[in-house]
Amino acid sequence: MSSDIFDKVKNLIQEIEASKPADAEELEAFRLRYLGTKNILKPLMAEIRNIPNEQKKDYGQLVNQAKQTAEAVFERLQTALEQAADQAAFDGLDLTAPPYPQELGSRHPVSIAMNRIVSIFERIGFSVAEEREIEDDWHNFTAMNTPEDHPARDMQDTYYVKDSVEYLLRTHTSSVQSRVMTSQKPPIRIIAPGRVYRNETISARSHCQFHQVEGLYIDEGVSFADMKQTLLLFAQAMYGPDVKIRLRPSYFPFTEPSAEMDVYWGLESEVDYRITKGTGWLEILGCGMVDPNVLENCGIDPEKYSGFAFGMGIERQAMLAYNLPDIRLFFENDVRFLKQFKGAF
Repeated sequence: MSSDIFDKVKNLIQEIEASKPADAEELEAFRLRYLGTKNILKPLMAEIRNIPNEQKKDYGQLVNQAKQTAEAVFERLQTALEQAADQAAFDGLDLTAPPYPQELGSRHPVSIAMNRIVSIFERIGFSVAEEREIEDDWHNFTAMNTPEDHPARDMQDTYYVKDSVEYLLRTHTSSVQSRVMTSQKPPIRIIAPGRVYRNETISARSHCQFHQVEGLYIDEGVSFADMKQTLLLFAQAMYGPDVKIRLRPSYFPFTEPSAEMDVYWGLESEVDYRITKGTGWLEILGCGMVDPNVLENCGIDPEKYSGFAFGMGIERQAMLAYNLPDIRLFFENDVRFLKQFKGAF
């Protein structure tokens, strides 16, 4: 009797190990048969009372082995079926198909305008130079021909770092030009895009932070005519091949002679009258020949080299491009405003 019951349990273990359910339904049947509340192992465990005392331990261990084998086989078969299902689902995917829905982000209009300007100048040989926004007084002012007692400092209200008169938030990206001129030898041909800061009253037309792109070209024999031709090319690429420009005398401490460049915007609408103050002409940038004092301050021989520089506000360009009435829109992080530029590059 005891030998037969031992053989029955051993045969059951072999049966469990040989099981190969083909799908989830057969796997569930396996679970119910060997691990369910009414599984076939329970009656075998109850037979332990009929086993001689000296064989009870061996019989109990054999039945436990059958139960543990059933649990292990069930777990292995379940994992295998899940992996097979996952693989089948993966094999059915078209990995070349684009994701759907494909949400496009919204590039900021200032970034759009800046990238366009940078691209235009890169096409004619200018490289991009970037530097720190917290600058020292010498690179921001003194190197650019603006010593401590120079009245031109009154043109810009500066944010100084707390408890310091040496470090400040740069008021223009001209500080990038001074750092390039003190670290590189001519020829130099760079543009310097970036954020600048001035202590100004925030209004529809001005802000305490804004963006600039400044350019610098230094080499032997650079003339005012070279500057004018470069800026005309930029205006044609930015505003159209038929654009008209004019240069008006102006003043900047780091250029001499200096000029403001206007483009003819026209007087076709009330908006045109307002933004051009009824003249049809719109100022877009300042420019001029690099002052020899600036070259000398930065260690460049003004007898051998000459150059020109220019600078423009990016917000002004973006406001013109998108007919925006208020500069504050660029800094309010209003998602409704930014979504209007979705997909624009």
